[in-house]
Amino acid sequence: MRKPSKDLILKFLNEADNLLSKGDLVQACEKYYKAAEEAIKLLVIENNLKEIIKEVENKGRWESESLFKASKLLRNKYPEIAIQWRNAWTLHVEGFHEISLNEKEVTKLKEDVRKLVVIAVVSSFR
Repeated sequence: MRKPSKDLILKFLNEADNLLSKGDLVQACEKYYKAAEEAIKLLVIENNLKEIIKEVENKGRWESESLFKASKLLRNKYPEIAIQWRNAWTLHVEGFHEISLNEKEVTKLKEDVRKLVVIAVVSSFR
């Protein structure tokens, strides 16, 4: 299993911001989602969530079910993380796949992705 990197998380976040500033909502949503996905993965590793790590190793890949389960387990330490993850998922599904979010909605939802990224990046320095 590849260790998620804070550099990659920040790269996705910066790319998303640039895309949003250019009005490319669909691609911005996917980059915000990727930043959040990598942040959850990093938090799983940093917090040594053995159940999730074993599940991912057994399946050979990360699946959305594992990411949702991780967000629920992580909420013991980070109470808002399940909501932040759910909003990232909304960006992925409603913003990228369904193309149904407007700029105001994306701008609001991205704030939870930012908070999630901050948690992950700060935790990786400990």
